[in-house]
Amino acid sequence: IGHSMGEYTAACLAGVFSVKDALALVTKRAQLFETVEEGAMLSVPLPAAELLGLLESSVSIAAVNAPTLAVASGPVEAIERLRRCLTERGVESSRLRINVAAHSALLEPILAEFRTFVGGLALSTPKLPIASNLSGTWLADAEATDPEYWVRHLRQTVRFADGVKTLAGDGARVLLEVGPGRTLSSLARRQGGGTPVVALPSMRHPDEPFDDGDVMLTALGRLWAGADRALDAPN
Repeated sequence: IGHSMGEYTAACLAGVFSVKDALALVTKRAQLFETVEEGAMLSVPLPAAELLGLLESSVSIAAVNAPTLAVASGPVEAIERLRRCLTERGVESSRLRINVAAHSALLEPILAEFRTFVGGLALSTPKLPIASNLSGTWLADAEATDPEYWVRHLRQTVRFADGVKTLAGDGARVLLEVGPGRTLSSLARRQGGGTPVVALPSMRHPDEPFDDGDVMLTALGRLWAGADRALDAPN
């Protein structure tokens, strides 16, 4: 599983994209983002259904990261009005460090060009299972090789919470975050219900003063111990 652009990495590891094409896709995405209207994203500690009732028509649910954590995305002014509305209700929200309203209607102008670009890539059926951000369940072979899937993936809501539930469904998985910090592992552990999710970071946050080698070795030890516990869990 990946989160938003991170699904490109998952797909690359599974053989859907070559490394060269995955890097080209990341680059094209960034270039197109530079051409859209400035936007904003707001992380809100509310269930997506509850947040949806507070949104203006120009604002979208960009991500459902946990049962009580969603992200709103849209024009800067609309997001600021939403933030003030939430503050008046006693809900503390936080702006993401991005000036693009990802997974919102502000991306509509770039979708045609993105579709054409993805259509020019060689897409292969995945050799490893992937939990889809778009559906929250396993990515089908026909989806992975369809450019339209990746267009919808760019525009629609990231259903990360559902994807983690899909991964953890058998209660015998350990999730390893590959990338700086611990954002995704923290989100994975917030899913609630059923068997607790074992999710481990493998790299330090850029602001942490720890030695990179020590962090990696600690993660390896915790991964080994976590896997041992997961395999002992009842089915």
